[in-house]
Amino acid sequence: MGHHDNRASGTAGPAGAAPETETETEPDPRRGLEDRGLDTGPAPGPCSDADPGAVAEEDGELAALALKILVAGGFGVGKTTLVGAVSEIRPLRTEEQLSEAGELIDDTGGVDQKTTTTVAMDFGRITIRSGLSLYLFGTPGQDRFWFLWDELSQGALGAVVLADTRRLEDCFPAVDYFEHRRIPFVVAVNCFTEARRYGAHDVSRALDLEQGTPVVLCDARDRDSGKEVLIRLVEYAGRVHTARLLDSVGPQAGSG
Repeated sequence: MGHHDNRASGTAGPAGAAPETETETEPDPRRGLEDRGLDTGPAPGPCSDADPGAVAEEDGELAALALKILVAGGFGVGKTTLVGAVSEIRPLRTEEQLSEAGELIDDTGGVDQKTTTTVAMDFGRITIRSGLSLYLFGTPGQDRFWFLWDELSQGALGAVVLADTRRLEDCFPAVDYFEHRRIPFVVAVNCFTEARRYGAHDVSRALDLEQGTPVVLCDARDRDSGKEVLIRLVEYAGRVHTARLLDSVGPQAGSG
């Protein structure tokens, strides 16, 4: 796909952590948020799909800024786990049990303990600081559900592409999707104990990423780790959108 057709030859592996278990008991989503500097106040105003940074007025004051973020990646890489770990509200999940019919379609190699799969989306919310909230939309990983991606990506500020370096090729389609649509993204390597450790530079080379695309190592089950990934994405996407805006107005400003 595109200039990434040669990505399948790339190899890399994560930086060591326990394997994800998406069916494990979910911790209290608000526990410890205040200690980590997160605001657990009321939800921000509505966010339009056409505007990822919608701002509304409430009682004469500006409401919180709400940004739309996608969480994408291959089957069983930890998207549902990441959204559930960082969300300050009870996450919306659309998981169904894996069936025998799906065994011929879904490659469960390396994720043999996975028993469920997302069939529509995951949804959660995290307040990074007072006045800034992220709405998280986890995409389905299987090819047959990709028709949902175009709808989910409308108005998104950027995306997190989760990667399992034991199955690195599974994230190639997501990388290609966001690159071709010029949606800023970071690659977050979900670290598993069973895999070899590789650095961010090695992963970037294996994925043939465009220069400057961030690669971060994370544990999708850990709220602090997931929050750092999201902060890195917001900072990177902000720089990308600002640069594009300046490029679009630069020639006009110069001609005056």
